[in-house]
Amino acid sequence: MIVKYTAKMAKKARGKKVKKPSVKKALTKAKKGKAAKVAAPPKRAKADAKAEAGVTPPMTAAQIEEAFRRFQAAEPEPKTELKYVNPFTLLVAVVLSAQATDAGVNKATPALFALADTPAKMAALGEDKIRELVKTIGLFRTKAKNVAALAHILVDQFGGEIPRTREELESLPGVGRKTANVVMNSAFGAETFAVDTHIFRVGNRTGMATGKNPLEVELKLEKAVPGPYRRHAHHWLILHGRYTCIARKPLCERCIIADLCQWPAKTALQ
Repeated sequence: MIVKYTAKMAKKARGKKVKKPSVKKALTKAKKGKAAKVAAPPKRAKADAKAEAGVTPPMTAAQIEEAFRRFQAAEPEPKTELKYVNPFTLLVAVVLSAQATDAGVNKATPALFALADTPAKMAALGEDKIRELVKTIGLFRTKAKNVAALAHILVDQFGGEIPRTREELESLPGVGRKTANVVMNSAFGAETFAVDTHIFRVGNRTGMATGKNPLEVELKLEKAVPGPYRRHAHHWLILHGRYTCIARKPLCERCIIADLCQWPAKTALQ
């Protein structure tokens, strides 16, 4: 007969109970000057946990204003990195950029826009041809369908013009709040904040505008960003998140707002 040797039997054989190491007791001993058996988490891990828990201290109004003053000094006229020739092609490019890189979209759109740079031409081009031209972009089938459909709607309902309000833009296939904000800002100069993954990260990490979702961050930015910087604010934040405050290893050592940033893990990276 085979007897299964269990942990309970092992305890009996030793004649004593096996206890799990207590982090609480270990830290208490450490406070009293005794050696702790359980190592404390690394500073970076602690700080990251705090940041993820949403406890990054908020930046002050003065710090936020200074941050944008520096962004402006470094890049006075920031622009979207998507290539376009008019408001319509910008709208199409932004729709195509969902869950894709700007670089990837820019490789596909020159050929597309050479054939169709107006809603009427895009509608005439048709979904099949659009799909063939954008097949290198992720989710190209759905995006081609949306581009063809929005082109028809623009011709039939808007006289071939790009609407300027968020509500009208969001009524188009494939256009959400972020896309509408980009078009309103870049094409028409509206002071909107298109919160993508980069802005969401920068807002939460720095303490400039913390929120659990993009809308919360957007609404806080609307209140926090000083008037003179509102027109270009979302471009500065996108570029900062894309090239400096990157997701995995932020380049705090070369960040121009490092001394203003409130991220708890920042000092561990410098």
